[in-house]
Amino acid sequence: MPSIQVDLPLTADEATKRAFAERIGRIYGEIMQVGMDLLTVSVHALGPGAVWRCHESGPPTPSGLIMCDIRTGRPTETRARLAQALIDACVDTFNLDALWLKVEFTQHDGNEMYHPHLNGFNKNWSADER
Repeated sequence: MPSIQVDLPLTADEATKRAFAERIGRIYGEIMQVGMDLLTVSVHALGPGAVWRCHESGPPTPSGLIMCDIRTGRPTETRARLAQALIDACVDTFNLDALWLKVEFTQHDGNEMYHPHLNGFNKNWSADER
């Protein structure tokens, strides 16, 4: 943790996904004020027809979903800033409509994610990690 999973209704090559993951890492590190070594980014380019937003009337719209598993404790404003930056990155990289992208946060205690490079569980988030 943190982990960011991006489900996309398109296909993308490895180089594009790698560049996108690097961009997401830099965005995350800057906004969340942590080193990028903790972040895992999964880019699921699932293909056309794979991710949909449902509507009360009318057919579903092709969409994207960004799931953020983060340590608990950051202010809502910080999470909102991260969400918008992640949406902007998806729009810029994959030419998606921002209206049909959604970001969901799940917050955890640090001891809910095991990192071999940390020799064990993560610690709880604190504001002075950088």
